[in-house]
Amino acid sequence: MRAVHRRVLVLTTLLLACAPPPGAPTPVSPVDETPIAARAGDPRALAFGSIVEQDAIRTEWLEERLEQVLPALMREYGVDAWLVLAREYNEGPTFFSLVGPRTLAARRTTILAFFDRGPDQGVERLALGGGSQDGLYTVYRDPDIENRELYGSAQWALLRKLLDERNPDVIAVNTSRGHAYADGLSSGLREQLVEALGPHADRVRPAEGLAIDYVYQRLASMRPRYRELMGMAHDIIATAFSNEVISPGTTTTDEVVAFMRDEARRRGLGEWFVPTVDVQREGVVAGSPLDEGVSPTIKRGDVLHCDFGLVGLGLATDTQHLGYVLRDGETEPPAGLQRALGVANRLQDILMAEMKPGRTGNEALVAALDAMNKAGIDGSIYTHPIGDHGHGAGPIIGLWDRQEPVPVRGDVRLRGETWYAIELQATSPVPEWGGQPVRAALEEDAILNPDGTMEWVLRRQERFHLVAPPR
Repeated sequence: MRAVHRRVLVLTTLLLACAPPPGAPTPVSPVDETPIAARAGDPRALAFGSIVEQDAIRTEWLEERLEQVLPALMREYGVDAWLVLAREYNEGPTFFSLVGPRTLAARRTTILAFFDRGPDQGVERLALGGGSQDGLYTVYRDPDIENRELYGSAQWALLRKLLDERNPDVIAVNTSRGHAYADGLSSGLREQLVEALGPHADRVRPAEGLAIDYVYQRLASMRPRYRELMGMAHDIIATAFSNEVISPGTTTTDEVVAFMRDEARRRGLGEWFVPTVDVQREGVVAGSPLDEGVSPTIKRGDVLHCDFGLVGLGLATDTQHLGYVLRDGETEPPAGLQRALGVANRLQDILMAEMKPGRTGNEALVAALDAMNKAGIDGSIYTHPIGDHGHGAGPIIGLWDRQEPVPVRGDVRLRGETWYAIELQATSPVPEWGGQPVRAALEEDAILNPDGTMEWVLRRQERFHLVAPPR
């Protein structure tokens, strides 16, 4: 193990030792939530340190995934060999979960070949084209073949030689009709692969479950850094929904969005979608256009809502929070609005109680909707895994426009040590607004522990962000 990786591992181990017990309802971060840049006192510094420091962290995670997660999944799915083929700029989503942070694209054609050599030897990792990923793969070459074959065909000859020597019974490739994460093999590459495989072609199987669960599975060692990333998302939203950014009667929702995007970049973070900020207003029926147009001007008494997703260290967050613009004389939102937020919190509890390892996403959805209806809540659930991608690999639990079991994507089973964006909404009448319904849409990232308990990555929103009135 390289020295830089060893230092990262020691630090991660120390951080995990301070973590709260599984199932804590509102866990407190075991790490200093102040971004690294702020702790260093350099406003120009990146949130997670230098690029070199970030690459070391991400490479350590990759090493752990390849050595621990991948072998177990290959044996679980009965796969002897897994071939991941990619062309430059047409790599497919799984490819980037298998290569290091400094690999920004495949090189010409890259073939990653994984062979299970048994419990004693482990899973052999070979790269036919491309680099070694900081020593995590063996770059496989054969000068005799490379010198004899025409350019472009030697790579296929190498692959055929490997398969002839190792003779795997089941060869998994990334093809799937129902899951994007398991469908990264282009039709052109598949045609070339079948030609190259010869007698091995009839052993090829879709790598559907293996590919999905490899990308879906998280690591406990990722938690401290992910918690820190969540803290940054919360901090940016709290600032955006405050007097520091919003001047009621002047500031538009697009201006708040622009602040959130600029602040993410200032911290050296990315975004996986353009954030949104929208308004609910007394006297304006939900879904009706506000008189200010596409980007309304924020006014006193408005309920604010945002949807915001950061990217840092190769990980994605997804957060929806609510804000309220206090009227003159108010020190807190009307009680009816606070109750509406509380109902949405109750729906979060209902859903998370039904999310258990071994259940499908559809089974969790049906059970949660039944409990929601029995509780008299007018709501909807549209939760998804999160991790390497914002809309991550794994089981979806409802869709915003489809509150019923979703074939294929909802039939994937939940696993322990996985992350989810608990995304849902509850609509409640607000007496102070003449009984007008207000939609409390929330989204917060949570962890499903191996023992079946769930906990928030950081904490959930239980109080509105407030834009104070003038003094």
